[in-house]
Amino acid sequence: MVTVPGFLLRRLYVKQSLANTADGFQFQLMNRLGSGYTHKVWPLKVDGEEIPAEYTVFELEGETTPFSHVTMEQTFTLSVNRTITVSVTGVWLDPGPKKIRMGFDVPGLGTLSFDFTDLVSDE
Repeated sequence: MVTVPGFLLRRLYVKQSLANTADGFQFQLMNRLGSGYTHKVWPLKVDGEEIPAEYTVFELEGETTPFSHVTMEQTFTLSVNRTITVSVTGVWLDPGPKKIRMGFDVPGLGTLSFDFTDLVSDE
């Protein structure tokens, strides 16, 4: 099975987009690698602590898709050169650097994951 290294996947993260919001926190991903889809999104981890999937959504062009709703029957597709916002409700981040880990299952590739570290800014 082909695998995609984490350092390449890390390029999805839009630097300096990690920010607290009125409802929690968010960050952006921009797909510069190629169109693809996932049938499972793993819960985010912030500094090693898992965030329940039901707190997290993808936002793309005004439409939201909860992580917990991504399944084999309802995949999540991200076309190349598209930017999505990942929003977490009910969790705020303390100031300073935070390490975020994200993982997802891609047909033919298996589980892919990456992490990034960025400073939290207030929106």
